[in-house]
Amino acid sequence: MSQITVIVLILFPKISTAESFTDDIVSAAIDRTQHNVIYDGRYLSIPYPNGDVPENIGVCTDVIIRAYRTIGTDLQKLVHEDMLANFNAYPSKRIWGLNATDRNIDHRRVPNLQTFLVRQGEKFAVSDKGKDYKAGDLVTWMVSGNLPHIGIVTDKISLFTGNPMIVHNIGAGPKLDDMLFSYPITGHYRYVPNSYMQ
Repeated sequence: MSQITVIVLILFPKISTAESFTDDIVSAAIDRTQHNVIYDGRYLSIPYPNGDVPENIGVCTDVIIRAYRTIGTDLQKLVHEDMLANFNAYPSKRIWGLNATDRNIDHRRVPNLQTFLVRQGEKFAVSDKGKDYKAGDLVTWMVSGNLPHIGIVTDKISLFTGNPMIVHNIGAGPKLDDMLFSYPITGHYRYVPNSYMQ
C-alpha cells in the first residue's frame, strides 16, 4: 500500500451513521441472495461468539444473522447476552420448555429475535401500507398458521405492487421477493447497531 493511499484512509475514514446503516444492511441482505443455501434448520453445535452453521445451509433467521454479521454485528452474542440477563423475558421456556439459554440455537429462532428486537431495537405498528416499511426494517410473518418467518426490507420496489421487496429464505434459499403482504405480518422492527449510532 502506498503512502498516498494510507494518507487518504487516515484523512477520510468511513463514518458510520444511521443513514449508512440502511445502505450497509440492505447491501448485505441483497448479497445473501447470491449464496447457494439449502434450507436446513436442524440443531447444530456451533462456535461462540460469531458462530455459524455451514455456509451452504440455513433458514430465514440465518439471512438476518449473516447480513448483520457482514456489517460487524454478532446477533448470536447479543441475543445470548440479553437472554442470559433476562431469560424470563424470552419465550424459550413457554415455547420450547427450556430453562436456560442455548448459544447454538437461541438467536436462530424467530420468536427470540422478535423479543430481542423489541427490547433492544425499535418496534413499529403493523401496517397494510407498503410505504410504512422502510429499507433496513425487519418484518416477521406467520406462515401456514404456525410457522414464524422473518425477512429484511430492501430499497428495491416491486413494479407490480409498488411495495418494497424483501430478502428472505422461505425454503428455496435467500431470495429477493415481492412478498411483504403474502402472509399475516406479526411484527415490524428496526435494529441499528450501536456502532452506527453517532
